[in-house]
Amino acid sequence: MKRVVPVVGLLVVAALFGYPFAWLVSASLKDRAHVFDNSLLPVPFSPGNYAEVWRAVPLTTWIANSVAVGLAAAVAATVASAVVAFGFAAFRFPGRNALFGVVLATMMLPGAVTMVPVYLEWHALGLGTTQIPLWAQNLFGSAFYIFLLRQFFLGLPPDVLDAARVDGAGPWRLFTRMALPLARPGLIVVFVFELKAAWTDLVKPLIYLREPELYTLPRGLKTVLDRYGEGGEAQWELVLAASAVATAPMVLVFLVAQRYFVRGAVTQHLE
Repeated sequence: MKRVVPVVGLLVVAALFGYPFAWLVSASLKDRAHVFDNSLLPVPFSPGNYAEVWRAVPLTTWIANSVAVGLAAAVAATVASAVVAFGFAAFRFPGRNALFGVVLATMMLPGAVTMVPVYLEWHALGLGTTQIPLWAQNLFGSAFYIFLLRQFFLGLPPDVLDAARVDGAGPWRLFTRMALPLARPGLIVVFVFELKAAWTDLVKPLIYLREPELYTLPRGLKTVLDRYGEGGEAQWELVLAASAVATAPMVLVFLVAQRYFVRGAVTQHLE
């Protein structure tokens, strides 16, 4: 019973979380008359919804834009946050704790507070209608990711770093050759977190993107919703098909990276 009860509980929770996605996929494969019948079996089966929505809107372009923006945002956030986190973890300098407290305090500042001044800065630089603002802000790091990676770096064996210093390794070599390989689970967690955040972000594309060929998937889905989700003859099966296309990549990414999530959680727990 000690093994059966947890497994049953996990299956129930998994079913609750998996049902919305299963319903989405099922509804996207139905015709217009049966899209909201709450059956998980797509009867009648209408896979042509995907081909139709693919012909109606430039999904390929939006997917390519989301991949480019997501990878740029994830790489920028991971690298910048790792550099700052290693500095806080490995070096002693006056005011270190106070400065780290200031970094953490920025998490208390809602993004809506800085939205307008940040837009004005990008507009003054002539980049207010490009994709650059969607990822370039990550070059300054993220307070949450800095905190997360700092905990990983603090958990590294100090003897290893001390031995590298004795052998003449400088700060950058300590970071790239010693700290980064040992903190790989944490780096992958940060990368996936930011990739998912950039992939699903709608607010910034709504603010900065004007041209349809620059749209990311969330911004493109807003266009699909406006076109097919209103009026008496709304084609919700097409909206749901486009939503399934946008959701599936993140599900696959998490399935590939889930072991690093588990390893990172275990590492943090042991620390």
